[in-house]
Amino acid sequence: MYVSSFFKPTNFWQNLDDMTNDMNLLFEDYGSPTFQTFPPLNLWSNNTEAVLKAEIPGLRKDDISITLQNEVLIIEGNRKLETLKENEDYHRQERGYGNFKRTVSLPFSVDNNKIYAKVNNGVLTVTLPRREEDKPKKIQISTS
Repeated sequence: MYVSSFFKPTNFWQNLDDMTNDMNLLFEDYGSPTFQTFPPLNLWSNNTEAVLKAEIPGLRKDDISITLQNEVLIIEGNRKLETLKENEDYHRQERGYGNFKRTVSLPFSVDNNKIYAKVNNGVLTVTLPRREEDKPKKIQISTS
């Protein structure tokens, strides 16, 4: 159990400093958006491609921008705040809104001309084919 150091009978300024630290810990997440890791995503790869899946419920393809720059995939967009009708008030508001941006370093060089992205049932899927010259190649061993 955490016990505040404010009640220790030492010196007043140290107690005040300890109390300030305690208050900062108490309110450290207050008011900060929980939208920082939106959209949640998974990325996996094999020898031929990488696949990224991101959860984007409530967003359409026009709400999202996907960019590839220097083997870094950038997903950004905006989720708008739902407007309430007259005489409606929130009782709980946990869904994030506003601008978002996720950047993901890719595990290999990607063929820009073959990237494919689609949205289905609130899930964005981006298929990122590996460049031919970067694919692993089996080397034949000859006998002499």
